Amino acid sequence: MDRKSSRSVLDRISSMVGRNNKLGKLLSGYQKLREANYISQHFATYLSPVLAENDALRDEAYRIRHKVYCEELSFEPEREDRLELDEFDAFSLHSLIKHYTSGNYAGTVRIVRPQEEGQQLPIEKYCLSSITDDKLNPANFARHQVCEVSRLAVPKEFRRRQTDQYSGAATGVINQSTYSETELRCFPFIAIGLYFSAAAIIVNKEIDHSYVMMEPRLARSMGFVGIKFKQIGPVVEYHGKRAPYYINPGMLYENLSPSFRVMLKRIEESLERSASM
Repeated sequence: MDRKSSRSVLDRISSMVGRNNKLGKLLSGYQKLREANYISQHFATYLSPVLAENDALRDEAYRIRHKVYCEELSFEPEREDRLELDEFDAFSLHSLIKHYTSGNYAGTVRIVRPQEEGQQLPIEKYCLSSITDDKLNPANFARHQVCEVSRLAVPKEFRRRQTDQYSGAATGVINQSTYSETELRCFPFIAIGLYFSAAAIIVNKEIDHSYVMMEPRLARSMGFVGIKFKQIGPVVEYHGKRAPYYINPGMLYENLSPSFRVMLKRIEESLERSASM
């Protein structure tokens, strides 16, 4: 029985036993595990994370960001050199996703990592008033203990699936019109890989406190993957409706399913190999 057929059978059985039935919950958990295995295997087959540790690779990241943030979304003005970068890139780590078949880069994400007093996170400079959880304000921690995941970008040529053809897919957002517990199989593989790449870098660098400004629907969908963020303030207008979120390594590992733990481990190993080349 192929994957599509087996999923259909499970869906019908789940419908028959009812959502509140223990058997229904068991089947739902089994389906999620199958989807997690599928995403992990699919990613490892076609995509590979790469740490951008030289100028050439960082320029690849800046080019992708220009395509998405300047040309497609118009969040930033277009530039003659077609590279999108800002003051935070001077103390940031960057990851790319490489597509094996084409050899092209299919997405990028950065981790803003202050090292000195006076170096701020983007969330501190532009959205500090949105953080209402005083205990988790980044100002409470040493500069080297905090980071922010930002500038996630997936270029248009790698968003060919029907589920990726909606507003927001460029920055990893899910399609709200199909939002449900079965959305896990529709969530973009590249976006998942980018968030796991960021997580792998953060764990490797032993950074204790991570922040991100994102849409609440994206935070909910990441919960299906096992990355459960804590919202630390209200929704504000910042390149759309976004809210501040917090996570630390303990929160990350507490919620990851076995399949996604394997995927995270594979991504950690790929990043280590790319750094040693």
